[in-house]
Formats: sequence, C-alpha cells, structure tokens
Amino acid sequence: MKTWISRGLLGLAALLAAAATALAAGHVLAQRKMQRVVDVRVSALPIPDGAAAIERGRYLYASRGCTDCHGADGGGRSFIDDGAFRVAGPHISPGRGSVTAAYRSEDWVRTLRHGVKPSGRPALIMPSEDYNRLSDADLGALVAYLKQMPAVEGRAAVLELPLPVRVLYAFGQVQDAAEKIDHNLPAEPPVAEGATPEHGRYVVQMCKGCHGALLAGGRIAGGPPDWPPAARLTPGSNSAMPRYPDAESFTRMMKTGQRPDGSRIAVMPFEALAQMNDTDLRGLHAYLQSLRPVASASR
Repeated sequence: MKTWISRGLLGLAALLAAAATALAAGHVLAQRKMQRVVDVRVSALPIPDGAAAIERGRYLYASRGCTDCHGADGGGRSFIDDGAFRVAGPHISPGRGSVTAAYRSEDWVRTLRHGVKPSGRPALIMPSEDYNRLSDADLGALVAYLKQMPAVEGRAAVLELPLPVRVLYAFGQVQDAAEKIDHNLPAEPPVAEGATPEHGRYVVQMCKGCHGALLAGGRIAGGPPDWPPAARLTPGSNSAMPRYPDAESFTRMMKTGQRPDGSRIAVMPFEALAQMNDTDLRGLHAYLQSLRPVASASR
C-alpha cells in the first residue's frame, strides 16, 4: 500500500514538474512570438479629404467596433479588466502621446489591413482580420476621419494576459491577426450598397473575429473564461438565425442587444452595432440567410 502511494506521489510530482516546465516554456515562447517581425509589403493609400469621405469614415469608426477599444474620441479605452486579464486600446487621435501620431499612409494600411505595426511587430489585440477586407475607398475614408479627429489627451495601451492565455498563444491555440490574415489577398473591390447578400458579404467581415471564419460560432479564442461562446450564424440545429426570420427582427436585435424573448445578449459590441444603418443591417441579414450549413465551428 505504501509503495503504491509513493509511486502515485512520484507520478503526481512528475506531472506537476512537466506542467511547470511547459508553462515556463510557453511564457518564453509567447514573448518571442510577440516580438517577432512580420514582413508585409504594402503600398501607400490615397487619403481623401472631402466631407463625404470623412463622414463615411466617421460612420465606419462608430459602427465597426473601433470605439469599443479606442473610445469615441480616439483617446483609448479599457475593454477587459478582470484581475490578471487587462486589455485597453491605445490613444489614436492626433493628440500628444498617440501611437499613430507619426503614421504614414502605408503605416495605416499595414496596421489596419494586416495587423502589423510600423515596426514590423504584430499588433496583437488589434482585430485586423475584421478590417482586412475593407475596400481601398473605405479604408482611406476611415483614415481620413481619424486624421482630422480633435486632439485629446489619451491613454497608453494595456496588455496584461494571464499565463494560460500566453501559453495558448505560444502554441498557436490563440492567434494574433497577423497569423490569421492572408496577406497576399488584394483589396476588396467596391460593392454596391444595398439590402443584398453581396453587400452583406462585405459587411459580415466585421463579425468573423468572434464568430469564426465560417461564422459557425464557438469559443472566442483568447477571450476571458467567462465569455460565452459566439453564436452559430450558419444554418444548423443550434443556429441563432431562426430567431430572426426577417430583417426587422434582426435589425431590432442589433440595435437593442435583446433577443425576441427579451433576454440580453452578452459580449457583442452593441454600442457600435446600434450605429449601423439599415442598408448594412438588411444586407447583413440577407447574406446570413443565404448561407449553407457547415460541418463544425472554425475559429
């Protein structure tokens, strides 16, 4: 009996030692991965200065989730603050201390479209996969709006990830945007705005960071442990879309953050989604209704 107990304790000690070694190795590898240089070649993008383009940029900034991380004034904003898990987006207005103060046109393209800082290092928390498919016109309009924002005193970025998340990142279970994006894809061509699946396919890119490349839902990689899984948007037994058979019910949910039964939906960035116009929402609904079933979630 004593021999069995001794062997069990030795085995447990060995497992704990192996786990500690893996955690330590994961921490080191995560640090190296965060500091890697991603070689992405980009070209300068013309930045418009007309009122129409700036208004389009304002709309995109307000409705595509930028305010959730950077604040309505671009001064930076905390969006995860859970003990050891703290994340805040940096100051990006033209004010003093802004991380974008010296950005050239190509730096905006590299960061927004590819998730890579001007230094070549990954932007990490920046969800550039949601913005990678913006057309040149929309990307230019967004930058035009950012460049003319009133200067404010902002805050620095905060990135405090718990060790388990760092280990998952080190071993590829959690990816930064620069890993997810196909950097060789050309810019998305212009799409006519309308309540059509074609326009909705363009709008839906903003949803893929949480709902997955195939919109099949599942756990949100890298999110806090108390975040619920993202809903399945493709057809299937657990799809959320049967609750919204028409554009009106879907628009109501996106504007209010409530399901048809009155229950609240957690995590989704409804502050931004409520700013979306009817054309984008109706197109998005039309596209989601056109989807075919997929076999499983894809993160």
